[in-house]
Amino acid sequence: MITPEGLDRWRILPRLLMITMLVMTYRVVEWFMQIPADQVSIPQSALVSVMTGALTGAFGLYLGNDKSKND
Repeated sequence: MITPEGLDRWRILPRLLMITMLVMTYRVVEWFMQIPADQVSIPQSALVSVMTGALTGAFGLYLGNDKSKND
């Protein structure tokens, strides 16, 4: 039987959010690499910078949030 505590132990929501963020960042970087170098604008490069920085920060928080340390 699936209980809320069991779902919490599986950490489904954090894993789903990390996968979603990873896919979004990959798609943004993929899009950016297809733009010719002479047509890249500052807002476009800022978007890629923010997305990769946010992914790095979220990944660090995800790895640092280990519930077994608190038990």
